[in-house]
Amino acid sequence: MSSGIIGKDFSIVSDAPDNFDEPATSQTHPAPCGGVPRLMVFHPASGVANRLYRAAQVRELDRIAIEGFGIPGITLMERAGEAAYATLRVHWPEARRITVLCGTGNNGGDGYILARLAHDDKREVTVLQAGDATSLHGDARTAADRLRKAGLEAGVFDPVKLAGTDVLVDALLGTGLDREVRDDWRDIINHINAASVPVLSIDIPSGLNADSGRVMGAAVRADVTVTFIGMKQGLLTGAGGDHTGAIVFCDLELPEAVWSGMEPVAVRIDMQGMAHLLSPRQRSAHKGDFGHVLVIGGDHGYAGAVRMAGEAAARVGAGLVSLATRASHAPVISLSRPEIMSHGVERPDQLSPLLRRTSVLAIGPGLGQSPWAQALFAKVLESDRPLVVDADALNLLALDPVASTNWILTPHPGEAARLLGCTIAMIQVDRFAAASAIQQRYGGVVVLKGNGTVVVDATGHHAVCAAGNPGMASGGMGDVLTGVIAGLLAQGLAPGDAARAGVCLHAAAADEAAQAGERGLLAGDLMPYLRRLANPIP
Repeated sequence: MSSGIIGKDFSIVSDAPDNFDEPATSQTHPAPCGGVPRLMVFHPASGVANRLYRAAQVRELDRIAIEGFGIPGITLMERAGEAAYATLRVHWPEARRITVLCGTGNNGGDGYILARLAHDDKREVTVLQAGDATSLHGDARTAADRLRKAGLEAGVFDPVKLAGTDVLVDALLGTGLDREVRDDWRDIINHINAASVPVLSIDIPSGLNADSGRVMGAAVRADVTVTFIGMKQGLLTGAGGDHTGAIVFCDLELPEAVWSGMEPVAVRIDMQGMAHLLSPRQRSAHKGDFGHVLVIGGDHGYAGAVRMAGEAAARVGAGLVSLATRASHAPVISLSRPEIMSHGVERPDQLSPLLRRTSVLAIGPGLGQSPWAQALFAKVLESDRPLVVDADALNLLALDPVASTNWILTPHPGEAARLLGCTIAMIQVDRFAAASAIQQRYGGVVVLKGNGTVVVDATGHHAVCAAGNPGMASGGMGDVLTGVIAGLLAQGLAPGDAARAGVCLHAAAADEAAQAGERGLLAGDLMPYLRRLANPIP
């Protein structure tokens, strides 16, 4: 075997530092089948797994490796096939019958190599060809020839042959897909998804757009995806999380210089990579050192939203937290959480003394869009305090757009659509582009919530947090995130750092809370985990 990738350890990757320039470090960590991490990586010396690229950039990196560093394309393909087979062995060590579905491009070539290695390893291998085999060329043709020389022939795809296999390998369509999947290809993908067999996708689940995470008509639902050279941004956002399963990254042992001239379009972030922003406190610290958050919201019937946002700000370490809410809510909130100073505010002029005493504002949780809400929002816009804008405050902003350099906007896809005057579907087609468009129109920092939350800071840098889980699809989760970000802002984090760290802290707390089950997860369940995670062990 050309590279000896098989048998090497996987490792879990730490996140790129916040300056986006230095490569991440990694820790060796065996990855047994079952309970696998969300992201694993071959070749621990490389930190590129945290850098996200578009498909065209990855193709250029491939070209640079071949032409600039003299690494033959077939060598890279052999390494990819080896990494894919090693991934299969790690996740399904008992699998004896393996069915590999190959397309006619380089993705199919990777599949031929995996099939040959599995055949050499005495597994029972079936290779099914999709598309016209006579169109194979270049390295993929060489890989197919090597398969035949090893004594294994590819057969024509037949869904009947999917039955009885232990693992299906999807090597059909690669990252170059730029149109909807139709006809026979769509049928094959549907057969794969209906087979009730574990699926390993090579480089990307067939039918998933590598740039946006959009399903191009139909897409394979993989249990594991092994991807190469550069992490494709579409794997981590949009529908990506529903189709990739666990992600394994292999850099194919390329020298770091291959990536040196290619600026990533985004970075992957998680709580491990953000922990350096939450350093231990000085023994002489007092509450005044950690800011004073004022949360504005909680119209009639929505007291819970503003209370949760306030408690979240306190749980992540804000020195003081005040609420400005309906007068009828204030005493009830004070009774249930006396550490929060709750003020009844019925007129915008009553906000003035509160605005003067606080260092960070958050508006939107339970705010509504009534005249009361509109008046408070207008008053807040007069302030020069750093501001987190969420929920109905975003809807009010969409009605009368203004821009600011001093706020963090936290829309979900519906609010994002209103901010841009488009449909939710248009937002989800390319979440990176949507987040950028909001930032360019409204300024500040933008957090586009959802599966693979996208953060765009004032410099245009993109970050993606792929943590979190479907249990977060419940009322109040966004209110908690608002409080978390505001609480971190109050402690002196820069807006971009507060947004990135807040998103990761919120998602990590939800993942820990969901250990008891995703269904039935409540926003309030995150509070004890927020406190613990906001105090990382040095």
